[in-house]
Amino acid sequence: MSPYRTLNPTTGQTEKVFDLHTTHDMIKKLEHAHHFWQHDWRRRSITDRSALLSKAADILRTNKEHHARLISIEMGKVLSEAVWEIELSADILTYYANMAETFLKPRELPVTQGKAVVLSEPLGVIYCVEPWNFPYYQLARVAAPNLMAGNVVMVKHAPGVPQCALAFETLFQSAGLPAGAIPTCLSPMTSRKF
Repeated sequence: MSPYRTLNPTTGQTEKVFDLHTTHDMIKKLEHAHHFWQHDWRRRSITDRSALLSKAADILRTNKEHHARLISIEMGKVLSEAVWEIELSADILTYYANMAETFLKPRELPVTQGKAVVLSEPLGVIYCVEPWNFPYYQLARVAAPNLMAGNVVMVKHAPGVPQCALAFETLFQSAGLPAGAIPTCLSPMTSRKF
């Protein structure tokens, strides 16, 4: 199997190579993510989750040139479009940080007898397989609502954008989420049970 790598489409040069995670690595990441979800993240208040997502959005905006350059280097997006993607991704994080409490509050359903209430509960570790063409946007639109709902997101990004995937994980660690909140999987596994 070929490793994940950054192959700059502008120069045709390999910029960086990453070793693949083994099945054992994947299981350890999943176990760590599940433990973090079970004993920490699902129990945190919406206010606490919102503060962390807002901080991640602020960091992303502050460092948008750095993140945009990763997009350009890895998948060839024009820098101005990559900056737009970073700004959009930060806006998504902010939107869910601000709106999650409204989205997640219990809702009564109109029924003819008794009482029916819709409750939103965290599910656990959400495993997302993402494409290469919008490496930050694709992650932001999955991570933001799920993190705010109390879930943890495990990311298997496209093989051509590993630096973007790892930078997104690091972004949340910089905002205060511990390792394991958004683990990145550099593995060809997409449908195999692990």
